[in-house]
Amino acid sequence: MNGMTDIHPDAVLESLLAKGSRSNRRKNLAKMHELCRKHHEAGSRDFSLSAVGRLAEAEGIMKGRALYNAQSTDYKALIEAWGAYAGPPAPKPAKVLASHEYLMRISDPAIRSIMQAIIAERDKLKAQLNVLKTNAQVTVDRRPLGATDATRAGSQPVTVLAMNSQLTPSEREALQKAVSAVYLTEQGLREGSHGEIVNERGRTLFDVGFARAIRKVLSD
Repeated sequence: MNGMTDIHPDAVLESLLAKGSRSNRRKNLAKMHELCRKHHEAGSRDFSLSAVGRLAEAEGIMKGRALYNAQSTDYKALIEAWGAYAGPPAPKPAKVLASHEYLMRISDPAIRSIMQAIIAERDKLKAQLNVLKTNAQVTVDRRPLGATDATRAGSQPVTVLAMNSQLTPSEREALQKAVSAVYLTEQGLREGSHGEIVNERGRTLFDVGFARAIRKVLSD
């Protein structure tokens, strides 16, 4: 059931008990009703069969998977009554990506912007890799605009592009600051032994080779 209703589950229980079921079944219906009542009083609005089934099994009322059997119609009707009475489950909060959380900790807007661009590029590469895994015939040309081809007799054209020459003074300064030990320490970060950037808990924020890659670009 979806939405809320004014029909109290107590009335549903009474109608189910009035059907004259076996004493054991009547007893279990009463236990299930009390279980749902406590679940509701605890503030929960999740009355899915899986959620209530786990609780019922923990209380020794019945096996959770038994709720999916045709013989459990009365139990399902009672659970659905509680679900309708409680209302739909509260929407889950939007999940904040770990990378976004780390970005918000960088106070310098210039550095944060560069880091954001690097993360976006990483995610783009991962997506392209997944495409390549599913279709080996796909060719991805990642050469930036302005790249030139240098050809030599008897060989394939080679793309020549000096990354360093494309950086503005402010971009160069921002990249240098991004991998400086002083700045990383101020942000609660540090560079690992293999060029990865980790936080104070030792969790990797940027993968192995990240700092080295930036330095290579700067020295190209």
